[in-house]
Amino acid sequence: MQTQLTFFQDRVNQALIKNLSYFCKPQINSNQSLFEAIQYATLNQGKRLRPALSYAVADALGIPLNQIDSAACAIELIHSYSLVHDDLPAMDNDDLRRGQPTCHIKYDEATAILVGDAQQTLAFQILSEDSLLQAKHALEMISLLSKASGPLGMIGGQVLDIESEGKSISTEQLKNLHGLKTGALIQCALLLGAVQSEQYQQIKPGLQKLGELIGLAFQVQDDILDIEGNTETLGKPQGSDLQLDKSTYPKLLGLEQAKAYRDSLISEAKNIVKELNFNSPFLTQLIDYIAQRKH
Repeated sequence: MQTQLTFFQDRVNQALIKNLSYFCKPQINSNQSLFEAIQYATLNQGKRLRPALSYAVADALGIPLNQIDSAACAIELIHSYSLVHDDLPAMDNDDLRRGQPTCHIKYDEATAILVGDAQQTLAFQILSEDSLLQAKHALEMISLLSKASGPLGMIGGQVLDIESEGKSISTEQLKNLHGLKTGALIQCALLLGAVQSEQYQQIKPGLQKLGELIGLAFQVQDDILDIEGNTETLGKPQGSDLQLDKSTYPKLLGLEQAKAYRDSLISEAKNIVKELNFNSPFLTQLIDYIAQRKH
């Protein structure tokens, strides 16, 4: 499993380097500092789980991986931009991300805002200019990513997350919050991998359900790691959720019940993979990894 994950991580990293160089090249001479900051925030030690999910689905459906590279880059750029903005003083005010100073600490707050903005727009430019994609497929990918990362997805979830700090919310409200903040983009990663398949419309509901389950399991594990992890392994400050008085699954359910809930989500997700008839041991292993990861 690790070999396959490393292969997908290396693939998207190379594609990101290539795309950043190509699309930012006209800016390099006039604005070298912005280009360097975009590279810094993008080409770091990210787990690249969302691109890996896109590649895994495409591979299971027999779609050539070079037709997924732009989608893999796009979703990672959206994820990376969200982290750059999440870390800002006005949001979570973190000074460590993926084991290195956050973008606004390394550069400054204004640069970090603009880096996140640039990453977001680059994601859609890369998709729209990929000559390997049919226009109808590129349009569907752009539509999926727009919805998943916008007010009906990730950003909507981030707003709910901020509004819930210091408040007592129900388990159902927390599920909805994280379904938007984390789950929408993971769901999108699965769908991006399938768009070019003739089976797309048939398997879309199953992939949406799978993404919902994986997204929730991912977030529950994040909440657990904030308690049980350590800053060096996590690559970000341990205990930050507690410090910000965020609503988390361990806080609402208790630590052991949160772990049991995570495991039930993973079990249900693996059943969905079987129902989809995906011949992808890696996808099943990746789902397990999401719940077992230490960072």
